[in-house]
Amino acid sequence: MANTNISRRNFLKTSALTGLGASLVGLADPGSARAAEAPSPGGGAPLPDLGSIPPRAGGQFPVHALTTKPLERVRAAVIGLHRGMEHVTDCLSIEFAEVVAVCDLRDDRAQAAAEACVKQRGRRPAVYSGAEDIWEKMVDRDDIDVVYIATPWAWHVPMCLRTMERGKHAFVEVAAAMTVDHCWQLVNASERTQRHCVMLENCCYGENELFVLNMVRQGVFGELTHAECGYIHDLRQVLFELGAEGDWRRDYHRQLNGNLYPTHGLGPVAQYLGIARGDQFKLLVSMSSNEAGLTRCRDEKQPNGGRHAAEKYVCGDMNTSIIRTELGRTVMIQHGVVSPRPYSRINALSGTGGTFFDYPARLAVNEPPLYGLEAKGSHEWLGEKDLAKMRQRFAHPLWSRLAERAAGSGHGGMDYVMNWRLLDCVRRGVTPDSVVYDAAAWSCIVELSTRSVAAGSMPVGFPDFTRGLWKTMKPIAIAEATAQGT
Repeated sequence: MANTNISRRNFLKTSALTGLGASLVGLADPGSARAAEAPSPGGGAPLPDLGSIPPRAGGQFPVHALTTKPLERVRAAVIGLHRGMEHVTDCLSIEFAEVVAVCDLRDDRAQAAAEACVKQRGRRPAVYSGAEDIWEKMVDRDDIDVVYIATPWAWHVPMCLRTMERGKHAFVEVAAAMTVDHCWQLVNASERTQRHCVMLENCCYGENELFVLNMVRQGVFGELTHAECGYIHDLRQVLFELGAEGDWRRDYHRQLNGNLYPTHGLGPVAQYLGIARGDQFKLLVSMSSNEAGLTRCRDEKQPNGGRHAAEKYVCGDMNTSIIRTELGRTVMIQHGVVSPRPYSRINALSGTGGTFFDYPARLAVNEPPLYGLEAKGSHEWLGEKDLAKMRQRFAHPLWSRLAERAAGSGHGGMDYVMNWRLLDCVRRGVTPDSVVYDAAAWSCIVELSTRSVAAGSMPVGFPDFTRGLWKTMKPIAIAEATAQGT
């Protein structure tokens, strides 16, 4: 990885896990590009100004409206065939996409993906497996347009960097990066190479999320004031699974105390609010509850024969962060994965014209008769029939167009809708619905929340990854869609 000045071994030694964990010991990272410091409360170690903006280097150009050469078909490669197998399956079901190469450390996964391609399309992709750095050879091929990166978090940044340096677009799973510095590396690489770095935030393409987005764009919510989101998911069993993501994901609970997985809830909310396109995250305050759930699960269940008995977990069972935007709007975001609680991304939005809350879906509007709905008191949600009327009236055209094709695909169809939409953008050469600035803004919550918690819940400033472009950037294309068409 000479072009990125970062070797595979050195990256893993200073990965998001160890690098951020070590820097939090003193709440300072004096060697980073964002080392402007402010005194910390109580006379402790200085807290870096994470909101500082490094200048754009020569040879870099903004990518908020980056267009590329249209393609007849999009040639995709996939790294990481646990989660990545869903992307392989979707690509095989999209007529203008082709899977030309698959890669996994485990050969059985890689071979299974190749066989699926043969069965579906009659053509076997190139297979890369068995070595930790084998993905580098795949990325260096000259017959790939897009590389899907569905690997453990610590690999996301080096794989994205090499992908873009080799002239390909990077489609990376969430979160794109785990530190602010690594977010800046992605931004700078995308601007330097003029290749897209798109985070695969499938929740932006869920039926309810697209429904709310369409209502926002058609003025149902009036002036937006507040949003709530989160990732509430009981993962206690997953975190102790061997041979799967538990092997590495649990380690973050041992070293970091903050929001470790912010983007599923935040991505859709950021699109509702027009973040990086007319508004911008400004400040974050975060606090965590005590840690109890993962330790109790470990002690009571003694998973894997008690081999985890000596592990100490530091991530609080519930992390709650409050964000303030440049326009004065607020966002509450939560992370809780070790408590017995039904799944929820919260997905709430309030404005002068109405309020929506998900799980289950509920909608209130300021003046129901305007939409031909039954008048309700100020303490009541719309009835089921009226909610159904609103769904029909404001169904997002992208979901309506693809719902039948997406039936049966991952996460209620949102995976297919996402993959179709992003690959179609590459095929037509238009700017995707989210770019590297979004990937960075949503992902940096990991470090910002962790630093705020460690500093006694003091405010931490957001980096402006757009370097001021948010003031003039246009709304994302998908947000402009109305019931009349895309």
